[in-house]
Amino acid sequence: MYKYNDFDAAFVRERVAQFRGQVERRIDGSLTEDEFKPLRLMNGLYLQLHAYMLRVAVPYGTLNSRQMRQLAMIADKWDKGYGHFTTRQNIQYNWPELKDVPDILEALADVEMHAIQTSGNTIRNVTADHFAGAAADEIEDPRPVAELLRQWSTDHPEFQFLPRKFKIAVTGSENDRAVTKAHDIGVRMVRNAAGDAGFEVIVGGGLGRTPMIGKVLREFLPKADLLPYIEAVVSVWNILGRRDNKYKSRIKITVHENGIEEISRRVEDRFGEIRGGFGGIDQEILAGIEAQFAAPTFAQKSDAGYEAARLANPAFRSWSDTNLAAHKAEGYAIVSISLKAHGATPGDATSDQMRVMADLAERYGHDELRVSHEQNIILPHVHKSDLPAIYASLREAGLATANIGLISDIIACPGMDYCALATARSIPIAQQIAERFDELKLEHEIGALKIKISGCINACGHHHVGHIGILGLDRAGVENYQITLGGDHTETAKVGERAGPGFSAEEIIPAIERLVLGYLDLRLDADETFIEAFRRLGMGPFKAVLYPQVKADAA
Repeated sequence: MYKYNDFDAAFVRERVAQFRGQVERRIDGSLTEDEFKPLRLMNGLYLQLHAYMLRVAVPYGTLNSRQMRQLAMIADKWDKGYGHFTTRQNIQYNWPELKDVPDILEALADVEMHAIQTSGNTIRNVTADHFAGAAADEIEDPRPVAELLRQWSTDHPEFQFLPRKFKIAVTGSENDRAVTKAHDIGVRMVRNAAGDAGFEVIVGGGLGRTPMIGKVLREFLPKADLLPYIEAVVSVWNILGRRDNKYKSRIKITVHENGIEEISRRVEDRFGEIRGGFGGIDQEILAGIEAQFAAPTFAQKSDAGYEAARLANPAFRSWSDTNLAAHKAEGYAIVSISLKAHGATPGDATSDQMRVMADLAERYGHDELRVSHEQNIILPHVHKSDLPAIYASLREAGLATANIGLISDIIACPGMDYCALATARSIPIAQQIAERFDELKLEHEIGALKIKISGCINACGHHHVGHIGILGLDRAGVENYQITLGGDHTETAKVGERAGPGFSAEEIIPAIERLVLGYLDLRLDADETFIEAFRRLGMGPFKAVLYPQVKADAA
């Protein structure tokens, strides 16, 4: 993984010192809240419903054990003993006191971390496939490219005051685990007819109040052209993007209003102007970065103990069936650690749990951890012979829930429990859904199913691309939950369709239960997933089970 050089370390320390002075001036009254707001947002500090919230960057979701332990220490010393992992592969602290934030940033700098550009109208934390560098289906590890983009975008003088925030996601696989088509720019590694690796560049994706699936801007871009091409895209949008209406300022609206052909023409013109100016320095920098992402030395040993444990322990077998993914190295697996125990807050981890995950990464996982956009933690490189010991430690820490990809593996934003923008609660709905289907003991029979919940139209819970999406809204002072069906966040991305009228907080769990039980009756066989059944049958049969009274009235 990437290690700071002298410039990185000095830059981050300088920003901490600068912000310390700004905080002191805010506390003594020299700065008003309005004057302080743009300064704090440049350093990832929000003022939320009950307290300040600090969003810490985890670039492309990659952590080592020392960094995870430091996050645990910060949670204990300056927060309430836990942190919240987000769909942007970051971690948020919900209860810091303003006077302590500079000390938190100093502690982050000690382990090569920061909170720069996790807010504001800038290029945000670059996200990536959480299986990067490990996945069996990967063309190349995309994290060196993500790091190149991070370095380029940090404090870029042209892009500090963009029309709105700007998000980039990268993946090294044709199977999209980074939701690239719902980003301002999505970068997918592909091969051309000659077998050369390059990038498909997608532009204009995004969720929120106007959800749009990104459009392909370049089907194949040579690897050496990526950075000037991305700069050309952002530069064109920085000129064209609307600043008169924040709801129409994102690049998705710019693409929609101007058309992909016009955007492509302008980008290609700008690309031609700036391409030569890079002079190959970006490739020199990339080569140095790539050297830091060399694959670990994988052990050659028997995995017989793993197979024996599967036969002897049904709980371990169930966990290994759901929480493991194929690794590119023989004898290895990718472990997804669920932060979605039934009834827990999705994405939350206690400081003790963070330390357990750090210990496991250091002992068994080549000292690597990843944060997934699905709000779980990944051990990307684990030999199968070590899985029984890992499972035992996770189980003791309350981290061995066998539900990755199942109905209780829910993405949920913090909602009205924390967020000043939220119009409804998300966390209690996610908890109640998970608890209900745990009671019914149907989770594994239901199979793969993505539920995503947002507490407002900003869609931080990605509800638009959930197989079942739930959007919480305020209707005359009462929480109301709309359901969308058929969304997809993968390479076949699609925005879900609204099913019909919303449900009250008391009605939403029974409605989801009717919907899922109805699916079990509608599917062809146990192998047909929810999304496959929806694509085959369409909205009609699912709407009928969601709204039985409407069906009865029609009869």
